[in-house]
Amino acid sequence: MQLKHLRTLLSPQDGAAKVTCMAWSQNNAKFAVCTVDRVVLLYDEHGERRDKFSTKPADMKYGRKSYMVKGMAFSPDSTKIAIGQTDNIIYVYKIGEDWGDKKVICNKFIQTSAVTCLQWPAEYIIVFGLAEGKVRLANTKTNKSSTIYGTDSYVVALTTNCSGKGILSGHADGTIVRYFFDDEGSGESQVIVKNLSSGTRVVLKSHYGYEVEEVKILGKERYLVAHTSDTLLLGDLNTNRLSEIAWQGSGGNEKYFFENENVCMIFNAGELTLVEYGSNDTLGSVRTEFMNPHLISVRINERRQRGMEDNKKLAYLVDIKTIAVVDLMGGYNIGTISHESRVDWLELNETGHKLLFRDRKLRLHLYDIENCSKTMILNFCSYVQWVPGSDVLVAQNRNSLCVWYNIEAPERVTMSSIRGDVVGLERGGGKTEVMVTEGVTTVAYTLDEGLIEFGTAIDDGNYIRATAFLETLEMTPETEAMWKTLSKLALEARQLHIAERCFSALGHVAKARFLHETNEIADQVSREYGGEGTDFYQVRARLAMLEKNYKLAEMIFLEQNAVEEAMDMYQELHRWDECIAVAEAKGHPSLEKLRRDYYQWLMDTQQEERAGELQESQGDGLAAISLYLKAGLPAKAARLVLTREELLANTELVEHITTALIKGELYERAGDLFEKIRNPQRALECYCKGNAFMKAVELARLAFPVEVVKLEEAWGDHLVQQKQLDAAINHYIEARCSIKAIEAALGARQWKKAIYILDLQDRNTASKYYPRVAQHYASLQEYEIAEELYTKGDRTKDAIDMYTQAGRWEQAHKLAMKCMRPEDVSVLYITQAQEMEKQGKYREAERLYVTVEEPDLAISMFKKHKLYDDMIRLVGKHHPDLLSDTHLHLGKELEAEGRLQEAEYHYLEAQEWKATVNMYRSSGLWEEAYRVAKAHGGANAHKHVAYLWAKSLGGKAAVRLLNKLGLLEAAVDHAADNCSFEFAFELSRLALKHKTPEIHLRYAMYLEDEGKFEEAEAEFIRAGKPKEAVLMFVHNQDWEAAQRVAEAHDPDSVAEVLIGQARGALEEKDFQKAEGLLLRAQRPGLALNYYKEAGLWSDALRICKDYMPGQLEALQEEYEREATKKGGRGMEGLVEQARQWEQAGEYSRAVDCYLKVRDSGSSSLMEKCWVKAAELSIKFLPPQRSLDVVRAVGPQLIGIGKHNVAAELYLNQNLVKEAIDAFIEGEEWNKAKRVAKELDPRYEDYVDQNYKEFLKNQGKVDSLVGVDVVAALDLYVEQGQWDKCIETATKQNYKILHKYVALYATHLIREGGYAQALALYVQHGAPANPQNFNIYKRIFTDMVSSPGTNNAEAYHSWADLRDVLFNLCENLVKSSEANSVAHEEFETMLLIAHYYATRSAAQSIHQLQTVAARLSISLLRHTQLLPADKAFYEAGTAAKAVGWENMAFIFLNRFLDLTDAIEEGTLDALDHSDFQDTDIPFEVPLPAKQHIPEAQREEVRDWVLTVSMDQRLEQVLPRDERGAYEASLVAASTGVRALPCLITGYPILRNKIEFKRPGKAANKDNWNKFLMAIKTSHSPVCQDVLKFISQWCGGLPSTSFSFQ
Repeated sequence: MQLKHLRTLLSPQDGAAKVTCMAWSQNNAKFAVCTVDRVVLLYDEHGERRDKFSTKPADMKYGRKSYMVKGMAFSPDSTKIAIGQTDNIIYVYKIGEDWGDKKVICNKFIQTSAVTCLQWPAEYIIVFGLAEGKVRLANTKTNKSSTIYGTDSYVVALTTNCSGKGILSGHADGTIVRYFFDDEGSGESQVIVKNLSSGTRVVLKSHYGYEVEEVKILGKERYLVAHTSDTLLLGDLNTNRLSEIAWQGSGGNEKYFFENENVCMIFNAGELTLVEYGSNDTLGSVRTEFMNPHLISVRINERRQRGMEDNKKLAYLVDIKTIAVVDLMGGYNIGTISHESRVDWLELNETGHKLLFRDRKLRLHLYDIENCSKTMILNFCSYVQWVPGSDVLVAQNRNSLCVWYNIEAPERVTMSSIRGDVVGLERGGGKTEVMVTEGVTTVAYTLDEGLIEFGTAIDDGNYIRATAFLETLEMTPETEAMWKTLSKLALEARQLHIAERCFSALGHVAKARFLHETNEIADQVSREYGGEGTDFYQVRARLAMLEKNYKLAEMIFLEQNAVEEAMDMYQELHRWDECIAVAEAKGHPSLEKLRRDYYQWLMDTQQEERAGELQESQGDGLAAISLYLKAGLPAKAARLVLTREELLANTELVEHITTALIKGELYERAGDLFEKIRNPQRALECYCKGNAFMKAVELARLAFPVEVVKLEEAWGDHLVQQKQLDAAINHYIEARCSIKAIEAALGARQWKKAIYILDLQDRNTASKYYPRVAQHYASLQEYEIAEELYTKGDRTKDAIDMYTQAGRWEQAHKLAMKCMRPEDVSVLYITQAQEMEKQGKYREAERLYVTVEEPDLAISMFKKHKLYDDMIRLVGKHHPDLLSDTHLHLGKELEAEGRLQEAEYHYLEAQEWKATVNMYRSSGLWEEAYRVAKAHGGANAHKHVAYLWAKSLGGKAAVRLLNKLGLLEAAVDHAADNCSFEFAFELSRLALKHKTPEIHLRYAMYLEDEGKFEEAEAEFIRAGKPKEAVLMFVHNQDWEAAQRVAEAHDPDSVAEVLIGQARGALEEKDFQKAEGLLLRAQRPGLALNYYKEAGLWSDALRICKDYMPGQLEALQEEYEREATKKGGRGMEGLVEQARQWEQAGEYSRAVDCYLKVRDSGSSSLMEKCWVKAAELSIKFLPPQRSLDVVRAVGPQLIGIGKHNVAAELYLNQNLVKEAIDAFIEGEEWNKAKRVAKELDPRYEDYVDQNYKEFLKNQGKVDSLVGVDVVAALDLYVEQGQWDKCIETATKQNYKILHKYVALYATHLIREGGYAQALALYVQHGAPANPQNFNIYKRIFTDMVSSPGTNNAEAYHSWADLRDVLFNLCENLVKSSEANSVAHEEFETMLLIAHYYATRSAAQSIHQLQTVAARLSISLLRHTQLLPADKAFYEAGTAAKAVGWENMAFIFLNRFLDLTDAIEEGTLDALDHSDFQDTDIPFEVPLPAKQHIPEAQREEVRDWVLTVSMDQRLEQVLPRDERGAYEASLVAASTGVRALPCLITGYPILRNKIEFKRPGKAANKDNWNKFLMAIKTSHSPVCQDVLKFISQWCGGLPSTSFSFQ
């Protein structure tokens, strides 16, 4: 190999300048070098340096020199570079594909020690070595790092093979480690993992053939985790147990916990998954947010127990206070523990039956999962652990070591003192030690291995071994607890000899003897019959007795028919009742003897009470009482006496009992007895002595009413003594002891009750208590209530103090203003505020000043203390008009003090940015001035400041500044704008040479403005703008100079100079000279324009003809247009021109000219010209052209009122229609008719139609009547001339008349004039047209709904309605609508109208009041057509007026129900019970509004209320001999319908007078009464009623009346 030196990239330097690392990119296009100053230099493939960037420390607080770069590598695509640093971090920089791309950090990996070397073998994989000896892998995709393998020696060097699948690492101790990610020949679905320390190999392979993507060694390098696309592989490298479970990737966010040797815990997105090593299924999965090994406990078959195949349990936190325990085999919850405090540690015992947990208050709790019981076993626990392989528990409580050898008895704890902290447990070699750190040493405390062994033996069910072990121990509390546990377990397992030994050891002699006897029986049975003696019935019964389950023992005995044994058992236990019950049940012969023995035994043992109960149960009351009294139980004796009447009669006995009761102070029971024997005085005394006040009060109410008040007070006093103040209140109120009630309420803190009682007292009594209640509400911060109470107690000052102390100044002020003079309030508040100010409580002081409307004092305070923000806030709130001035003033003050930044804020708030800029300028702070101007000064202010800044610097410094700000060109422009040409020339000379001509030009323009024309000429020429110089001289009319400059420097401008001269000549009206100059300049068009502008059209036409003949015709047309515009003067020119055309034979042009004549001042001229045009066109032009001209001229002539002329022209061209239209427009109707008649009869109708329209439009209705009567009537309707319309229609036929009558009636109804509409039909009759039906119905509805119709004065209105409806019904009979539904409805309406009219007539005569009332009541059967509320009101008031109060009450009550229904908008709530079996309808329309005024409704409501309280009134409708409601036509019992009386509407039951018309009849009494009334009163309205009845019913039965 030949090496060749190409070039040196970095030249050597003096001193240490180490190159720390180098790297080539994978595409060989980039080479990176990192130097000792931590800068990365980038070179291209030719060795040229193209870029560089600085690296950064992990934490800036340690400074930029706190690390060295030790490793560097390019990514495979050469767009990124990884940098490994000694400050424990790797940065990945994105450097891009092109040189100069921005460098950004895209990944960072923080490590536990310094990075020493680094490689980038694959796309997302960086491999690196650490100073602590680990070789790790960083994934740039997931941004996570993991350990590949670890050694104990510093990693010096690292390299990879070509494929990137294998790595070599060199270490400081001389070892080289080779590691393959994927062994050759192993394929992608399996990976070989080799343990370098032990040499063991594990083949990791996916069962499903998936590619193994990533392998990690975790958990003290014991556990393996690998991912495939769809599964997760987990393994324990020590036991070679591997698992593969289905797992959908979650972006590498899983957390793994390996604290448990049997199971891996995976936490991901709030879900905990458990995987047992060696199993390919998940053990379980639960939701929890608490992933901490101390808050999760898993037990997997850790101690095998008898009868249990698999035991897998999990305990975890559901939330911070709730623990759940799950059986992982069944997948169900076996326990949930809710705790009142946060749980910070938990652990199951090895069998999973007990759960220990500790809360944040360091209290240790034991939970028995089977019994669901929780016990606190230690109130302060700093350390706790189960002893491995047992259920022994070790914990530390401050300076005590606590050991529970038997966890079944948690109260039994062995405690010993220690002087340090427990750090762990060690078990092995036949002993268990607790390790305690005492200062710097660790001391081992040995536990009692025997006791631990006992627990293990118990768990294994080996009770003989447990007994043997316990016999070796001395009796201590712990040993005693173990003997107890063993005794319980031995009994459950029926190992009775062991149980006997346990009870002997415990000193339970009775139980030991009892078990000994039981064992003898069992052994004897076993010897005699073989088998287990414990199954013998006597043994089972004795065991039940031992457990005190005597009923079970009895059942066992009785199953074997051993009655005697069962009775013996009960007698031995002195359980006589059960013994007698067995004897009774089995019919034992010695039953009576047993009873006697039992009684004797009770007496012998002095159990008089029980003996008494026995005698009582046997019915011997006297004996029982005697025994009760002997036993000193008079209460029982009293109870018995009270239940037996025969005993109560024995006064001596009762006296004896009451004496005993009083002696025993059983006063209440004595009172009951006295009350029973009707001795109320003694009873009351006893009740009072016994404080049985409830009974005392009840008795007093019956026997001594006067004593009740005293008793209530005494009751209250007693309750107060008993501290039952709350209960005492009501008794004091009953006793009218207000003061005591108030005191009790206050003592019971029943504040609302206290207020209620106080409010009932007089002011003097209440005033001293209100402040006490107020103080309570003030303490609750319910200030409004407190204020009200203070005010009631005349303690307003206290209320003000309360508000002041609470800082509620506004309320305090408001209250003070009510009871203090304003000036006193102000003085009080200002003094308080000044005190606050002294204490530095400026905000409180401000509130006080503002409360008394002295904000200026607050502003002064803030100014004095230089609290300018608060000052400004108050000025803004109270003096907004002075806000800007205040800001400005503060700005100036702060500027004077040199506090420029604060001054800036205030200047800007005052919108005085210029003042800010000037302040900074005057202080030489140009940068600040520039910043302010840029932020606040609009678009160009900052440029102006930059310009002034630059100007102050001058020269190259100015150029540098302006370049930096990017304002150089703008500054040059600004200098020129401000006439600082020297500065502008200086800037352009130094930096902007291309701007120099522009500055010369602007300088020239400035000189021109200044009148320095010669200097300006020189500058224009220097700027290369000679034309501008020419224009300058032209502008100043220095034609000679302009000509000179133009000829010398700008020949193109010569023509412009000539034109300029020509303009000057024109202004002087020297047209000849101007024409010559323009022609010299070869611009005849301009000459033409100038002549046109001057109105010299002849010269313009001449120039045009000579120099521009092509434009002659257009110029001629323009001339004509101009003439038209000039009006009269111009028109004469046009007419003259037209005549010239005419004389020249140019008729078409002449016609056009004539047509253009428009002279508003002379219509005769226009008429003349237009007619001339028409005539010329008719004579000389083609027919079509002449037709067009006439069509054009005709409308124009019509427009100036020459209709006849226009019509003649139209007729000349045979335009008949247009001629007729012209005559019509001129209102020449006769001429129009004649033309139509003679020339084209088709247009006769057209003329007539237009004539009608004309008359209509002109409102000439009278003329229109003769032409079209219907149109005339319609016009009357449109104009609202209804009277004229009806008058005219009356002269037409009946059909037309009623069409317009209907229209008028509809109009009147809409306007609310139903009475006028009715009058129309009264006058003109009511035809049976179906289209009129709605009008008739509406008139009827409006009439029956209108107020003020229930009186005699309304007769004529009702009579009109009746007559119209009668007329309608008569017409309906003759029409096609006869007997239709509508006909029936109108017949009903006629009947209703008749009733109303008759009622009004009857109301005019006093003797017919009952007739009127009956009619009002009869109308109720028609409420489907009438407003129900109005009908019931009228019926009720009518009934009331004639004294029928029953009916009045029912009708008015119904009326009130209806008014409520109208308010609610529904009739659903109506009760129809009063109207059952009547013909008054239930289903009626709900009235849309109330028909009766509020005042009358209230009157009715009061009356109904009064009557409803009256017991004498029978609130039912009156009935007749049919047993039906007297006004009902239909009898409910028979269904027979009676005819209604024409006079009253009531049913006719007898004395019927029939009329000729079928279905019409009257009650004879009512008829005669009506006739008699007419005779006596000669009432015309009543006579009218009879007249109507005669018409309606075909004559009267026998009348001697004349209606004249």
